[in-house]
Amino acid sequence: MRANLQTKFSVSYIAVIIAVLVLMNTYPLTASEDLVFRSKETTLKSSVSVMATALTGLAELNEENVASALTVAEETGVSRILVTDAAGRILYDTRETDSALGRYVFYTEIVQALRGNDAFYVGFSDGAFQSRYASPVIYRSQTIGAVYAYEYDTEQAALLLNLQDTLLRISAAVLVTVVIVSGFLSRVLTRRFGLLAGAIRQMREGDYDQRASVGGHDEITEIAGEFNSLADRLQTTEEVRRRFVADASHELKTPLAGIRLLSDSILQTEDMDKATVREFVGDIEQESERLTRITEDLLRLTRLDSGATESAEPVAVAPVVQRAVHMLRLVAEERGVDLRCEIAREGVVLATEDDLHQVIYNLTENGIKYNHSGGFVSVRLSGDDENVVLTVEDNGIGIPEADLPRVFDRFYRVDKMRSRAYGGTGLGLAIVSDTVRRRGGTVEAAMRQGGGSVFTVRFPRCAAEGGETA
Repeated sequence: MRANLQTKFSVSYIAVIIAVLVLMNTYPLTASEDLVFRSKETTLKSSVSVMATALTGLAELNEENVASALTVAEETGVSRILVTDAAGRILYDTRETDSALGRYVFYTEIVQALRGNDAFYVGFSDGAFQSRYASPVIYRSQTIGAVYAYEYDTEQAALLLNLQDTLLRISAAVLVTVVIVSGFLSRVLTRRFGLLAGAIRQMREGDYDQRASVGGHDEITEIAGEFNSLADRLQTTEEVRRRFVADASHELKTPLAGIRLLSDSILQTEDMDKATVREFVGDIEQESERLTRITEDLLRLTRLDSGATESAEPVAVAPVVQRAVHMLRLVAEERGVDLRCEIAREGVVLATEDDLHQVIYNLTENGIKYNHSGGFVSVRLSGDDENVVLTVEDNGIGIPEADLPRVFDRFYRVDKMRSRAYGGTGLGLAIVSDTVRRRGGTVEAAMRQGGGSVFTVRFPRCAAEGGETA
């Protein structure tokens, strides 16, 4: 492919140059020929007119009076002059050798002149310009003869041939230079494409560390930059995918291993009492529930990643907040946590009720789980003219400052053993972050003064039904 592209570039450059060279070798020569032709016509017409005028006063043409009248013929510089009578017999001939006096001539130009018309012909052949001009001799409105002039010019022909030779030499030198330069340029250009194609092939084979370095400051460099940006994103995505798969496998393997160990214990112990069996079955049930939660969260994240989400529509946030808090109030009471809810300002956002419920429920449930008896969780809905703001604040175990940037990563836990003990999957905050981001909002985590953590979610405020701002 690279060789084919290089050939196309080279052939294209050379074809354009050849077209220019052909034009350069034809137009100047054609223009020069036309200029010489017009000059010859003017010169011969002037010479013939002078001689025809000198013969106009004669009633009859013969060798003596024609020779006498054309004493200026030798001064014209014309190669040959002929004068004929009305029958075409030659009365005067300036050619010294092989004179045609007394003979009849039927040159096309002379025939036209005897018919009363001027005739001219000029051509370039055999390295010379050959020009012929004939004009009638008129006496009392009667054609009594014709004057014919012939010129054989090699000097101007030599100049034209020299010009042609010079143009050919220049064209040959230009063509050779263009072939070399176009081959070099096309090779340089296709080499850069080759580097880019090589990097793409390496990436296709799984080498996500591959980057294209083509140099320059043109469109190819811009394409290479876009490719490198894409490679960075693919590498990041691949690393996240591998980590996600590894973490998911580990998270799924843990409850499965527990279920297998407990079930094997039941099967291999023949005299196990019913209380122990019930205890083991209860543990198996808990591990199964945990496995179910992990699977559901994984499926939810998969749907978010694939973009298979429901279409957004205006949703009032306050009722969703109140419903989620109501569902979690019993859980908070069992743990001895004071769950508070404040609606400072209502608002409408573009989302779905399920999205909002998932976000509010996960943040509030985390605040309850990772708290202590006598603690509190505060859910507050507020905002301004542009945003709807949801704040979930607690005075629980909190999040170390070093862990704040990663709390929304999938399967990331500040304290893995304690998180598992509370039944966490490590996916709740990741689901919150992805859901909020896909609905055009932002979510932030911060440490609370006095202990605990604060999560702040912002959604763009939208107009409620009827066109009024909510």
